Amino acid sequence: VDKLAVARLLDEFGVGFIEGGWPGANPKDTEFFRRARTELDLRHAQLVAFGATRKASVAVADDAQVRALLDAETPAVCLVAKSDIRHVERALRTTGKENLAMVRDSVAHFVKEGRRVFLDCEHFFDGFRFDPAYTASVVAAALEGGAERVVMCDTNGGMLPSRITKAITELTARLGVTPDVLGIHCQNDTSCAVANTVAAVEAGVEHFQCTANGYGERPGNADLFAVVSNLQLKLGLPVLPDGCLEQAMRVSHAI
Repeated sequence: VDKLAVARLLDEFGVGFIEGGWPGANPKDTEFFRRARTELDLRHAQLVAFGATRKASVAVADDAQVRALLDAETPAVCLVAKSDIRHVERALRTTGKENLAMVRDSVAHFVKEGRRVFLDCEHFFDGFRFDPAYTASVVAAALEGGAERVVMCDTNGGMLPSRITKAITELTARLGVTPDVLGIHCQNDTSCAVANTVAAVEAGVEHFQCTANGYGERPGNADLFAVVSNLQLKLGLPVLPDGCLEQAMRVSHAI
């Protein structure tokens, strides 16, 4: 019930997407998506189901959590993938090549099923610093699969705005892409999540992931209300539909 109420509030604020949880990972999230189909009447936002790419050495059509994501029946999905080769080899216990196939196969599968796909590159900035060629290849694999946006995640929250800008410049040059195909997701361990997100948008990124009031693990995430207010009021970017920014304080307090 709380998640349904929060989703309604976020929609009133005018956000483009609401990530509702990981269907199949816990009963509450599965129930949320089931009830959302009949109990939510969203005016501005599309619901997004969150999950992972297929498992190593498992065909995407046979992966149970991939099926759970499809069963959520959301217009969009956000897939998380390892983008640091050290995590691929030590945490997933697979090869860099197989991880790229996992990304490409999974994205293409959801695109074929008619879903909008965002791919979150977990620990992107650490991976890109350690092995830029491999981390860039994860981004390329997602784009090849048909991802709408590939999201650079500062998962441990260690970045600074100048380093965000530098990474975006280097990545787009390496891949020969424009920054509007990228997204940004910042944790707040350096207290720079809002600044880092704004820096990414100033560098050309057009998809940013935030949380209401910055709620999240450890010191939290980029605060939705601060980021949107900065972009709309300071930079003049039309982030929200007319009349929605005025709802910021009410929605923030209600949540």
